[in-house]
Amino acid sequence: MEKKHVSTRFMIVVIAISLAVLMRLVPHWPNFTPVAAIALFSGATIHRKSLAFLIPVFAMLLSDIVLGFHATMLAVYAGFLITVLIGFRLRNRVKAGNVVLASLSSSVIFFLITNFGAWISGMMPYSKDFSGLMQAYIAGIPFFNNGLLGDLFYSTVLFGAFYLVTRRYPALAK
Repeated sequence: MEKKHVSTRFMIVVIAISLAVLMRLVPHWPNFTPVAAIALFSGATIHRKSLAFLIPVFAMLLSDIVLGFHATMLAVYAGFLITVLIGFRLRNRVKAGNVVLASLSSSVIFFLITNFGAWISGMMPYSKDFSGLMQAYIAGIPFFNNGLLGDLFYSTVLFGAFYLVTRRYPALAK
Protein backbone atom coordinates (compact mmCIF):
# COMPACT_ATOMS: atom_id res chain seq x y z
CA MET A 1 0.00 0.00 0.00
CA GLU A 2 2.85 2.37 0.84
CA LYS A 3 4.31 1.93 -2.63
CA LYS A 4 1.03 3.18 -4.17
CA HIS A 5 1.18 6.41 -2.15
CA VAL A 6 4.79 7.04 -3.14
CA SER A 7 3.94 6.37 -6.76
CA THR A 8 0.88 8.65 -6.68
CA ARG A 9 2.87 11.37 -4.91
CA PHE A 10 5.65 11.13 -7.47
CA MET A 11 3.15 11.37 -10.33
CA ILE A 12 1.57 14.49 -8.82
CA VAL A 13 5.02 16.08 -8.50
CA VAL A 14 5.90 15.17 -12.09
CA ILE A 15 2.57 16.54 -13.40
CA ALA A 16 3.10 19.81 -11.52
CA ILE A 17 6.61 20.10 -12.92
CA SER A 18 5.42 19.26 -16.45
CA LEU A 19 2.80 22.00 -16.33
CA ALA A 20 5.44 24.44 -15.14
CA VAL A 21 7.74 23.41 -18.02
CA LEU A 22 5.00 24.31 -20.48
CA MET A 23 4.99 27.81 -18.98
CA ARG A 24 8.57 28.30 -20.20
CA LEU A 25 7.38 27.81 -23.77
CA VAL A 26 4.56 30.37 -23.74
CA PRO A 27 5.32 34.09 -24.17
CA HIS A 28 6.60 35.60 -20.94
CA TRP A 29 8.73 38.43 -19.60
CA PRO A 30 12.47 37.79 -20.00
CA ASN A 31 13.61 35.35 -17.29
CA PHE A 32 10.12 35.12 -15.72
CA THR A 33 10.10 31.34 -15.97
CA PRO A 34 9.36 28.41 -13.67
CA VAL A 35 12.66 26.55 -14.11
CA ALA A 36 14.32 27.63 -10.85
CA ALA A 37 11.10 26.86 -8.97
CA ILE A 38 11.03 23.44 -10.65
CA ALA A 39 14.61 22.79 -9.54
CA LEU A 40 13.86 23.93 -5.98
CA PHE A 41 10.62 21.93 -5.84
CA SER A 42 12.34 18.84 -7.26
CA GLY A 43 15.08 19.00 -4.66
CA ALA A 44 12.57 19.47 -1.85
CA THR A 45 9.99 16.88 -2.87
CA ILE A 46 11.56 14.09 -4.96
CA HIS A 47 13.10 11.48 -2.70
CA ARG A 48 15.46 9.91 -5.25
CA LYS A 49 18.26 12.45 -5.56
CA SER A 50 19.21 11.36 -9.06
CA LEU A 51 15.66 12.07 -10.26
CA ALA A 52 15.60 15.38 -8.43
CA PHE A 53 18.57 16.46 -10.57
CA LEU A 54 17.42 14.80 -13.79
CA ILE A 55 13.93 16.31 -13.91
CA PRO A 56 14.96 19.99 -14.09
CA VAL A 57 17.79 19.16 -16.50
CA PHE A 58 15.40 17.20 -18.70
CA ALA A 59 12.88 20.07 -18.51
CA MET A 60 15.55 22.52 -19.62
CA LEU A 61 16.76 20.26 -22.43
CA LEU A 62 13.24 19.77 -23.75
CA SER A 63 12.50 23.47 -23.75
CA ASP A 64 15.97 24.36 -25.08
CA ILE A 65 15.35 22.08 -28.05
CA VAL A 66 12.37 24.28 -28.88
CA LEU A 67 13.86 27.64 -27.83
CA GLY A 68 17.44 27.08 -28.97
CA PHE A 69 20.83 26.39 -27.44
CA HIS A 70 23.27 29.14 -26.41
CA ALA A 71 26.83 29.79 -25.24
CA THR A 72 25.97 30.13 -21.55
CA MET A 73 24.07 26.85 -21.18
CA LEU A 74 26.71 25.35 -18.88
CA ALA A 75 26.35 28.26 -16.44
CA VAL A 76 22.54 28.15 -16.64
CA TYR A 77 22.38 24.40 -15.98
CA ALA A 78 24.94 24.72 -13.16
CA GLY A 79 22.77 27.40 -11.55
CA PHE A 80 19.74 25.13 -11.67
CA LEU A 81 21.67 22.14 -10.30
CA ILE A 82 22.76 24.27 -7.35
CA THR A 83 19.10 25.22 -6.90
CA VAL A 84 18.27 21.49 -6.60
CA LEU A 85 20.88 21.30 -3.81
CA ILE A 86 19.16 24.23 -2.08
CA GLY A 87 15.93 22.24 -2.43
CA PHE A 88 17.59 19.30 -0.66
CA ARG A 89 18.30 21.61 2.29
CA LEU A 90 14.64 22.61 2.25
CA ARG A 91 13.39 19.02 2.70
CA ASN A 92 11.53 18.46 5.94
CA ARG A 93 11.60 22.24 6.51
CA VAL A 94 9.07 23.32 3.90
CA LYS A 95 7.39 26.36 5.40
CA ALA A 96 6.44 29.59 3.65
CA GLY A 97 9.38 31.57 5.06
CA ASN A 98 11.89 28.84 4.22
CA VAL A 99 10.56 28.54 0.66
CA VAL A 100 10.85 32.31 0.18
CA LEU A 101 14.40 32.33 1.57
CA ALA A 102 15.41 29.34 -0.58
CA SER A 103 13.87 30.96 -3.67
CA LEU A 104 15.66 34.28 -3.01
CA SER A 105 18.95 32.47 -2.40
CA SER A 106 18.67 30.43 -5.58
CA SER A 107 17.81 33.58 -7.58
CA VAL A 108 20.91 35.40 -6.34
CA ILE A 109 23.18 32.40 -6.93
CA PHE A 110 21.72 31.88 -10.41
CA PHE A 111 22.28 35.57 -11.24
CA LEU A 112 25.90 35.45 -10.08
CA ILE A 113 26.71 32.23 -11.94
CA THR A 114 24.97 33.05 -15.23
CA ASN A 115 26.28 36.60 -15.50
CA PHE A 116 29.76 35.32 -14.76
CA GLY A 117 29.18 32.74 -17.50
CA ALA A 118 28.08 35.47 -19.95
CA TRP A 119 31.19 37.48 -19.09
CA ILE A 120 33.64 34.57 -19.36
CA SER A 121 32.09 33.17 -22.55
CA GLY A 122 33.05 36.25 -24.53
CA MET A 123 29.63 36.37 -26.19
CA MET A 124 29.17 39.89 -24.84
CA PRO A 125 31.66 42.71 -25.44
CA TYR A 126 32.90 42.98 -21.85
CA SER A 127 36.58 43.43 -21.09
CA LYS A 128 38.21 40.46 -19.38
CA ASP A 129 38.91 42.31 -16.15
CA PHE A 130 37.04 43.21 -12.97
CA SER A 131 35.46 46.22 -14.67
CA GLY A 132 34.08 44.04 -17.46
CA LEU A 133 32.69 41.55 -14.93
CA MET A 134 30.93 44.38 -13.07
CA GLN A 135 29.50 45.60 -16.40
CA ALA A 136 28.11 42.11 -17.00
CA TYR A 137 26.47 42.09 -13.59
CA ILE A 138 25.02 45.58 -14.03
CA ALA A 139 23.66 44.71 -17.47
CA GLY A 140 21.97 41.66 -15.99
CA ILE A 141 20.04 43.51 -13.27
CA PRO A 142 16.79 43.89 -15.29
CA PHE A 143 16.85 40.14 -16.01
CA PHE A 144 17.54 39.48 -12.33
CA ASN A 145 14.46 41.46 -11.33
CA ASN A 146 12.23 39.40 -13.63
CA GLY A 147 13.94 36.16 -12.61
CA LEU A 148 13.48 36.94 -8.93
CA LEU A 149 9.79 37.71 -9.41
CA GLY A 150 9.31 34.58 -11.55
CA ASP A 151 11.13 32.38 -9.03
CA LEU A 152 9.00 33.68 -6.16
CA PHE A 153 5.78 33.41 -8.16
CA TYR A 154 6.34 29.89 -9.46
CA SER A 155 7.74 28.64 -6.13
CA THR A 156 4.58 29.92 -4.47
CA VAL A 157 2.43 28.17 -7.09
CA LEU A 158 4.29 24.82 -6.96
CA PHE A 159 4.81 24.59 -3.20
CA GLY A 160 1.40 26.13 -2.46
CA ALA A 161 -0.49 23.78 -4.77
CA PHE A 162 1.40 20.79 -3.42
CA TYR A 163 0.62 21.89 0.14
CA LEU A 164 -3.09 22.17 -0.69
CA VAL A 165 -3.14 18.73 -2.33
CA THR A 166 -1.36 17.12 0.63
CA ARG A 167 -3.79 18.78 3.05
CA ARG A 168 -6.65 17.22 1.10
CA TYR A 169 -4.87 13.86 0.74
CA PRO A 170 -2.53 13.52 3.77
CA ALA A 171 -1.14 10.16 2.57
CA LEU A 172 0.68 12.04 -0.20
CA ALA A 173 2.63 14.18 2.27
CA LYS A 174 5.34 11.57 2.90
